[in-house]
Amino acid sequence: MPIQLGLRENAWQFTLLVIVNAFVGGMVGLERTILPRLAEQEFHLVARTAILAFIVVFGLTKAGANYYAGAWANKMGRKNLLLIGWLFGLPVPLLLLWAPSWGWVIFANVLLGLNQGLAWSSTVVMKMDLAGPKQRGLAMGLNESAGYLAVAATAFASGWLATEYGLRPYPFYLGIVLAVLGLLGSLLVRDTRAHVALEAAQAPAGPVGPRLSFWDVTWRHPNLGSVTQAGLVNNLNDGMVWGLLPLLLASKGFSLTQIGTVAAVYPAVWGLGQLLTGPLADRLCKKDLLFWGMLLQGAVLLAMLFAPSYPVFLLLAALLGAGTALVYPTFLAAVAEYAPAPQRARSVGIFRLWRDAGYAVGALLTGLLADAFGLPSALAAIGGLTVLSALVIRRRMYCPPVAVSAAQPARSCARPAPAVRPPTVRSHGLAAG
Repeated sequence: MPIQLGLRENAWQFTLLVIVNAFVGGMVGLERTILPRLAEQEFHLVARTAILAFIVVFGLTKAGANYYAGAWANKMGRKNLLLIGWLFGLPVPLLLLWAPSWGWVIFANVLLGLNQGLAWSSTVVMKMDLAGPKQRGLAMGLNESAGYLAVAATAFASGWLATEYGLRPYPFYLGIVLAVLGLLGSLLVRDTRAHVALEAAQAPAGPVGPRLSFWDVTWRHPNLGSVTQAGLVNNLNDGMVWGLLPLLLASKGFSLTQIGTVAAVYPAVWGLGQLLTGPLADRLCKKDLLFWGMLLQGAVLLAMLFAPSYPVFLLLAALLGAGTALVYPTFLAAVAEYAPAPQRARSVGIFRLWRDAGYAVGALLTGLLADAFGLPSALAAIGGLTVLSALVIRRRMYCPPVAVSAAQPARSCARPAPAVRPPTVRSHGLAAG
């Protein structure tokens, strides 16, 4: 069967990867509700920095795995990398199930970081390969939607199981099922390096720009650098929500089921929202989606300081999920757009290195702030930092030129015409930087 690009042309392979990524996301959702409570109740940890250590090691390990996954994907193959990621994930629920000390939980999260970095990165790159340049935003929306809906489902399920049967062992039986199914599904996946070669062969001939360096993707390129800093801050605030929000809600007297519901609403809206925002990233200016998404996140985190009741927390969790849905598929679609096809896997790896380092930075920073000044101060600091990230996007990032014809009114941030350059071109404020 000839190799083709496009979602319809690769429907079976793409659907299988969506299902596999749902199992990857479920592995993280397993910890979202119960691990901070496990630290307090079974291991008697008091310091927030000690409790959040599991997120620090998870974030650092996942960030490193993301970076090397980009290079390894080209050398050893996407499918092989996916399978290796699941081999790291298999022991995680067993370690959490049997952990006699907090050190076992820390080690389990090292393995979980490797699982997430290698397996999730593999599914991201493979879907980009299959979709081709015209449907990449939609592909990322479907990918991230499946992953974070699974995070939401397992966060709620583990919270309910913990309420009904205790923190251990029943919630972690669910993790064993997820890990086994994820590995089995990955065995059916086909590698996609041939799709990359086809896309490169079909690309229009023209001058090839210089190879993007690590620092280009990190900061120097105004668009890629803006995306990268926003990705780091996004996961920084997500790390805080993961580690401290359950403790904040518990301090207000909410039950584990209520905490699990709030913890589930956030990634549920995040996941479902990407079914809409993914296609929007193919049509609208990525700068606008990223700016408004980060600004909404920051505003919601600051509003949580004044939330008076459980229903208000549910509403704010939904709005936080909506803000994250605006940016998450847009991040990856933007990196794929601005990085040439042969450099795409490596550029995605560099972006994901910094994005998931945000988990470690966020957990460490918020733990220190919470221990020194209390939970509200940590929440206020991270909310303010998220608003600042939105302002960086507004200042540095730019939209591509937009073709304007007499018959069609201009749209503020539409994608440029891909074919013949029209006589009239309107530019969208190319920022210095």
